[in-house]
Amino acid sequence: MTIQQTLPTDHRGPVTGKERALAPDLIRGAMLLLIGLANSSNFAFAGQPGVETAPQGFERILNFLKLTFVDARAYPVFAVMFGYGLVQLARRQKSSGATPGAVRRILLKRNAWLIAFGAVHATLLYFGDFLGAYGIVGIICTLLLLNRGDKFHRIVIGIWAFEILYVVWVGIQAVVTALASSGPAHAIINEPNPSLAASSYGASLLDRLHEYPLHTASVIPFIMVVWLGIWAARKQILENPAAHRTLLTRVAVVSMGITILGGLPYALVGAGWLHVDEAAVDALSMLSHVSGMFGGPGYIALFGLLVSRITTVSLPVRAISSLGQRSMSGYLFQSVAWMTLLAPFTLDLGHRFGSTAYTALAVAVGVWLVSVIGAYTMSRRSYRGPAETLLRRLVY
Repeated sequence: MTIQQTLPTDHRGPVTGKERALAPDLIRGAMLLLIGLANSSNFAFAGQPGVETAPQGFERILNFLKLTFVDARAYPVFAVMFGYGLVQLARRQKSSGATPGAVRRILLKRNAWLIAFGAVHATLLYFGDFLGAYGIVGIICTLLLLNRGDKFHRIVIGIWAFEILYVVWVGIQAVVTALASSGPAHAIINEPNPSLAASSYGASLLDRLHEYPLHTASVIPFIMVVWLGIWAARKQILENPAAHRTLLTRVAVVSMGITILGGLPYALVGAGWLHVDEAAVDALSMLSHVSGMFGGPGYIALFGLLVSRITTVSLPVRAISSLGQRSMSGYLFQSVAWMTLLAPFTLDLGHRFGSTAYTALAVAVGVWLVSVIGAYTMSRRSYRGPAETLLRRLVY
């Protein structure tokens, strides 16, 4: 008689649908809409922050809402969730009996491939890629942060408390500068990105080769936002948001209060309702930027509270969560859509109609809805997203 023996593996494969928590997927799926609103505007206006410089009518409202709730406020959500996901992945591997060395190898391999994905994405489609930066930060976190104890991770709470004081200081300086404004009124001007204004795909590709490294280097400091996600995941806050409702409420009130108040003056300038000189606009822009990072924990806390009150998962929630499970595919699909619909050398829809802002909004919402429907269809057929499938095959 032959006895077949199954050799133990040193890691687990991809997470199954039944193992997933609702909150993280819902957050990722919903926030891809805000990412789309930001990036479609950048494509349409060929620069940042991607707003009408002389808004009229409803364009004023669009500028105001975008600068208050979207710009510098959407990507920190994904930074927090990236840190959260690192801990979830490591915990899952450990629970299967994987050795610490095996867990580290899986994480390092996955993040190395993210860097490769990001380089391809940035070269072919959009210089403002975040995948590569996530990969770099993920490697740093794997080597330096993940295996630390609870006492060590309390440091990040102190860092964020200091950031509150820093935002207050920047806010005081911005208000003083605005009150002292004496020069001619200065509007918000889109800082041009050559790759987005290039007249041919080849020219845009060459421009992206210069822009991508600088962009990646500029966003690496968001490791402090990722670290907050690591802390939250160690507490398993989103796996059981109802048990952390008090904490989530406090975080939502404080963080959203900071991010909204910090972005409000700059948004008023963008809407054409506040007129200050160039120095004041620069100071208000700085305030909007530094307060934007609080949108990360703020939005996540709001969604956590929402999930804590959901008793029956409706079709819209299920569909948006399906996109969240395939967020990398959804993110890359958006870049393909922007290139196809908004680039000067393709359909260039942003300049074919009366208002670039209206077009960017319509395209962003339309592309997001298509991605939600597509993700839900894949979910019904038990298909993973193409990007997730490829990454998992490369890693596992």
